[in-house]
Amino acid sequence: MTTVRIPEDWPAAEEQARAVQDELRERVILDEPGPPPGTGHVTGVDVAYDDERDVVAAAAVVLDGASLDVVAEATAVGRVSFPYVPGLLAFRELPTVLAALDALPCPPGLVVCDGYGLAHPRRFGLASHLGVLTGLPTIGVAKSPFTFAYDDPDTPRGSTSALLAGSEEVGRALRTRDGVKPVFVSVGHRVTLANACAHTLALTPEYRLPETTRRADALCRTALRETYSA
Repeated sequence: MTTVRIPEDWPAAEEQARAVQDELRERVILDEPGPPPGTGHVTGVDVAYDDERDVVAAAAVVLDGASLDVVAEATAVGRVSFPYVPGLLAFRELPTVLAALDALPCPPGLVVCDGYGLAHPRRFGLASHLGVLTGLPTIGVAKSPFTFAYDDPDTPRGSTSALLAGSEEVGRALRTRDGVKPVFVSVGHRVTLANACAHTLALTPEYRLPETTRRADALCRTALRETYSA
């Protein structure tokens, strides 16, 4: 487990954080297809908080894209690096997430975030922010539509509908299980939306949420518990 310090130049105020978003958003790459689903490495990242201690634990779990077997995993624990502000959650999580990714013994390949990419009020959610900082292909797979509108997809697995900000498609609602509530997929960096949805289906052979998210969620919660169990 890696212990993380907040970078000295990390934004401390909302205005600073929004300025960083504005600068980095221009670097998002949207015209690359991304790696083919079912190949290479696919890595899930997630975080868990201890609000009383102001601590966040991050996990990165690398899966084989074909078998979905775990290839490697790493965790990191640090102080929460930014106050809670809707639309700026990446600033609370990224130092610890980046540390967990850096601790991996192998390349992560595509990174799947439990959250949003372009489906964000400023079109720069965690998946986009992480992708720009690392150069990795990233997607966001969220449990809720945030503030965006959508029509319920058809019942069968694989059905989709547009996730809309007015008339702009910022992601897709994707049915990963027949008749089960959809997940909400958005592009982060260096992946098309169609490919992001295809990866999400490849990662959900049994459950609503991707295996990457399920495993990273369990691991970061364990890391947080073990931090204070001694």
